[in-house]
Amino acid sequence: MAIRCIYWVIRPVNAAGPGSDAAGVWHHVGVDELLICRLGTVDYAAALELQERARTARKAGAIADTLLLLEHPPVYTRGRRSEPGELPMGTDWYEARGIEIVDVRRGGKVTYHGPGQLIAYPIVSVGDVLKFVRLVERSAVAALAAHGVTARGRADEGRDFTGVWVGEPGNERKIGSIGIHVSGQVTTHGLSVNVDTDLEPFNWIVPCGLPDAQMTSVAREGGDADIARFTDSFGGAFAAEMERNPVAIERSQLELALEPYLVA
Repeated sequence: MAIRCIYWVIRPVNAAGPGSDAAGVWHHVGVDELLICRLGTVDYAAALELQERARTARKAGAIADTLLLLEHPPVYTRGRRSEPGELPMGTDWYEARGIEIVDVRRGGKVTYHGPGQLIAYPIVSVGDVLKFVRLVERSAVAALAAHGVTARGRADEGRDFTGVWVGEPGNERKIGSIGIHVSGQVTTHGLSVNVDTDLEPFNWIVPCGLPDAQMTSVAREGGDADIARFTDSFGGAFAAEMERNPVAIERSQLELALEPYLVA
């Protein structure tokens, strides 16, 4: 699905404050549209703040459902179900190798983010969270298929196997991880897919709490590992699963819409 580009105008309506019409409105946005913003490489803390501001704006109805697409510098993130043994080398060892460690509110356990990995953060109003997780899985599977990699979800095997996998039974390799946080029926966090990622940092942890998990990437599986093209593919696949028309917006436009929604 092609991503349409539109320039948006934000106008303040009154001075009542965030959560009201003062937040401004997106003109010409339709309920059948998904805003897609490509951010490039973003520090984890800055991306987290941006997600929270976007979620507050989405709750207030100031923006439509939005998909943030980006990469992170090297960082390990620990989800709500993480356990101490998942980072066996100790904080100082990881930091000496330039890898930050951050505790987050998303589901799941510890994982790695770094250059060459697509990060997708949907800021979306949802009803059934489990159905939404499956939707994210299907979107990644479709994008991977477009890049020559056959993948599947393993939700029927238990929540520890949430994510995207390649390979035959008994030789599965994990290529994508999913961890969602929901507040007020609006999501943050989301999906990571290893496109052309250095996989060595996964060997220094217990990825996703699975000691026997083998991590892989589009490049290792012999697929088209151009991350710019893969980013486009995932954006289109996610919009198709959401049954929305994808609309590209610039970061500056998103920041303008989020100005009234500062994180305390």
